[in-house]
Formats: sequence, C-alpha cells, structure tokens
Amino acid sequence: MPPRLIVLFVGLLTCLTACAAPDRSADQPVDPSGPSRTLDVGNERGALVVIDPATVDGPLIYLTSNDDEDELVALRAAAPGVEIVPGLDQTSALALAERAHGADAHLLTEEFLAAAPRLVWAQSWSAGVERYLAIPGLADREGLVLTNAKGVHGPVIAEHVFALLLHLSRGLGPYGQAYERGAWERGAGDSTSLAGRTLLVAGMGGIGTEVARRAHAFDMEVLATVRTPRDAPPFVDQLGTADDLDAFLARTDVLVICLPLTDETRGLFDARRLGLLKPGAFVVNIARGGILDTDALLAALDSGHLAGAGLDVTDPEPLPAGHRLWGREDVLVTPHMAGRATLTGERRAVLQVENMRRFARGEPLLNVVDRQAGY
Repeated sequence: MPPRLIVLFVGLLTCLTACAAPDRSADQPVDPSGPSRTLDVGNERGALVVIDPATVDGPLIYLTSNDDEDELVALRAAAPGVEIVPGLDQTSALALAERAHGADAHLLTEEFLAAAPRLVWAQSWSAGVERYLAIPGLADREGLVLTNAKGVHGPVIAEHVFALLLHLSRGLGPYGQAYERGAWERGAGDSTSLAGRTLLVAGMGGIGTEVARRAHAFDMEVLATVRTPRDAPPFVDQLGTADDLDAFLARTDVLVICLPLTDETRGLFDARRLGLLKPGAFVVNIARGGILDTDALLAALDSGHLAGAGLDVTDPEPLPAGHRLWGREDVLVTPHMAGRATLTGERRAVLQVENMRRFARGEPLLNVVDRQAGY
C-alpha cells in the first residue's frame, strides 16, 4: 500500500474517535484528504457488537491471509488490542482455529468452524456472501457475525458497467477487428446513443447506486428497484420494489443486474422477463451468473429482441471453451473482474481498518449481513 494511505488511515482513526461533524452521515467514515469529502464505504444498518474485549482473557485473535506490511501496520495501529496473524491459507488457519475470535471469511471451512468455538466475526471481502452462507455450520451459528464489503466495489464496478455498455451501444467490436486488419472502415459498427434511453438498475445497493449516478450523468432516465420502499435520490427518476419490476422492464432500454444471488433471485431474469424488455434492449450483468437464465438470454439475442449483453459473470462460471456465449459480436464477456482496480483496494483497506478498530473496542461492526435475506 502506498505510504499516503497509511497517513490516510491514521487521519481516519483520529477523525473517527473525535466528534463527528454535524452534517456527516453515520455510515460514512471521514476521509481526511479533504474537509468535505467522505468515503462511502460501510454502513451501520444492522450493526452489531460481536464481543466485549473486557470479557476476553488475553488479546483478541484475528486470522487473515493479508501479508501486505503497510496494511498490517495500519491495522495494528487501529487495533492495538488485537493479535493479527497474517499470511494464512485455509490449511494454516485451521491449525489456529481454536484460538480465533475473528477471521477473513475465505479462510473458513466446515472443519474450521467446528474447531473454532471462540469465533464471533468473519469478514467477507466480496459483497456477495452466498458461498460462505453455504458452508455447513455458518448460516445457523448463533453468535457468529458475518460482515461483507458492500460499498467497497461500487465506483469501479459501475465504471465497468459502462465500459461494457458503451462497447455494445457504440458498436466498437467491429472497429477492433478492423484495427487488427489495419483497415480504416468508418461504417464497421452500428451505433446507438444512451442519452434519452431508460436504464433500470435491478437492485440499487452500493454498486447499483453508483451505476444509477453514472446513468443520470449520461442523460438517461433512471429506474431502480430496492428491497424496501424509500424516497428516490435525485439521480433516480423512479424508485420501486420487486413488485414494480415487470412494469419497469417494459420501459427499459438497458437492464443492469446488481442483485445478490439468493433463493428469490436465482433465475429471476428468465425468458418471460427478458421478453418484457423493449426491443433492442441491452442487458449487463455484474452481479451473479445464476440470476440471469443463460438459455433465455441466448434465445433473446438470437431472435433479435435483445441487441446485446455485457457479462462480467456467467452461468456456468468459469465459462467453458466452446460455450455459445463465446465469439458473438453482440456479447462481451469479462472474467468476473469488474471490481479490480487500485481504488477498490484503497476502499477495502479503509473498511478493514475501521471494522478492526470497532472490533478491538467492542463497538458495532459495519456491513453486517442479514443471513436470512442472504446479503
């Protein structure tokens, strides 16, 4: 991690232990790099205290795969009462399970959970947690709090959404092929404009919110769905719930899927729902492949009802060689990497430091997962 981030973290801790500014949202840690800027990583909805350090004989133990020295310095400065054991994998973590109070979620296995009676906190570094909830012994274990990385990946993934969408809407694929041939072909690709079109964000959480902001900047009409009703932010024209989904789809030129994968959302976008989209619509999926019916998507593309699809996630995943999604001019696939960028690492580190600080002090952790809802 660059040295400037260590300075950022030290400033962050100072700000968080001081009085909050009157206009600061309770779920936004301060970014000391500017007096009016906040880092929208982490939220306090459903926040829980996982342990009272005063009840523990000795230090709290946290197991992590992290071996970045700069990040470890920042974590230890934030939580001097926590013994952080770095550089672990699932095998080496299992040997320490009996002592652990907290751990990176990707270190967990069924065997680890059975051997970890003191474990009260697991931190996921993805927003989606379905793979962790599927570990036997985790979903129904009382006293174990799972937190995720909601809010960390939003800006970067939203940029990726528009990279995929602009490639499709501007018809850039054929120009790339012409470039490879060294051919100046101005009419190589068909092009449409996003301005004036309607974009639907299915699932306006942390990532979906960033997608909606950018769609508004492209002068698009923005529709979005959320789990529970609330007022629409200024960059969303109409905000609804799952009950409004079908009506919204009928108005949609661009569908962006940002939902978590749960029993309710698996296969949600099937042939019927894709058929509700306006003719010539685009579909972008940066959530989970299982939310979008692959056969239905291919049928809608083959029929011409859909103009194209941008997929950072697929079903199956990884997408095998020879699959029908490969090699199509109306489909662009990236290998589940939409969140990869330096900014994501910086935002993750901010959340990691803040949650570790709270853990050490017996304060409510950010980004607590509702295990019944699945996110």
